[in-house]
Amino acid sequence: MLQPNYPIETERLLLRPLTADDLDAFHAIHAFADVVRYLYFDSPSLEVARGMLEKRARHFEILREGDKLLLALELRSGGGMIGDVSLTWVSAEHKQGEIGFALHPDQQGKGLAREAAEAMLRLGFEDLGLHRILGRLDARNAASAKVLERLGMRREAHILENEFVKGEWTDELLYAVLAREWAARGTMKAGVTAPTAPSPRLPESP
Repeated sequence: MLQPNYPIETERLLLRPLTADDLDAFHAIHAFADVVRYLYFDSPSLEVARGMLEKRARHFEILREGDKLLLALELRSGGGMIGDVSLTWVSAEHKQGEIGFALHPDQQGKGLAREAAEAMLRLGFEDLGLHRILGRLDARNAASAKVLERLGMRREAHILENEFVKGEWTDELLYAVLAREWAARGTMKAGVTAPTAPSPRLPESP
């Protein structure tokens, strides 16, 4: 079970549940062709984005297998939502999880996706007690593959034409990291703090 204190803080980011106030930013981020290119959906209309956001805002705690965290990313310096990140509890029996992320194009290339995903890995291994966390992505998504590699995740498979997405067969890459590998890197000691007050496809699908 995972019920984080929010906001979760990293060196440059605040991670928190999505709210209705994020609609304009959420819609703007997913209006970019580069952001949705490797997702399962195209750029949504404002009304479709509103419905997507309402569903995603419910995912702020993990109580059972299949639950997920879907959190907004903000710069600590301010300015509103710049992306989102996710952690899904895939299997209780096998202690498996999955991460995903999406980021505004203006904020890409700064290490922010890695910083946010690292926070999700820490929550998955340290707080949820997972044994293995994976990341799945379109094989053409070289930028996201680099993020996973920089996190120390290992490429385990290149699956040929396993999904029919947006009118074409697409390949998928599978990356993963084990808890003991994560601990050996010393990452569990770094970078993420929580407030002291008590609270409440790679990229992700809608």
